[in-house]
Amino acid sequence: MYEYHDAPTAGHPGREKTYVLLTRDFYRNHQYKWVRKYVRACEVCQCVKPAAILQAPLQSLPTPSESWQSISMDFVFGLPPDSKRRTGVVVLVDRFSKMVHLDAVPAEVTAVQTARLFVDMVFKYHGMPLDIVSDHGPRFTARFWQEVCTLLGTQLSMSTADHPQTDGQTERVNRVLDDLLKSYAHSFQQ
Repeated sequence: MYEYHDAPTAGHPGREKTYVLLTRDFYRNHQYKWVRKYVRACEVCQCVKPAAILQAPLQSLPTPSESWQSISMDFVFGLPPDSKRRTGVVVLVDRFSKMVHLDAVPAEVTAVQTARLFVDMVFKYHGMPLDIVSDHGPRFTARFWQEVCTLLGTQLSMSTADHPQTDGQTERVNRVLDDLLKSYAHSFQQ
């Protein structure tokens, strides 16, 4: 069970994911119950993962019909610095295939740097999306970024202010990334 849940490479994935991973290789009677009990008792999960938040269902964004036709973008900041003193991660998610691109960024990343990251990580490999979903962060609302979108004929869709759940897909990737990094860091602190 340790290899499927507690090992640093496992990342404390939670009850359902641990169960799916474990059943690929092993089976025993009442396995789901066993996994549920094990994960519920995990101290690392209790320390680093937020409690489940029940909320009303949200109006979903329309599902794109092709890969890389619509993407969502966000940043995660406040991470421990890497060797280049970067404390953030840019998160780019294809809304159709759910493919994710991640890259480390400095805390003071600018709109120009954001546009360059977008070109290097998305445009270069997948072409120009028809729609980009982001929050109201200054890296996405800056005049430069809006000009880039205008020149390239792309629509910049803004999620609702103070409601990051509008772009739930990217927020989910952010939460999983945050949980994985916290679990990984916690395993090295012991």
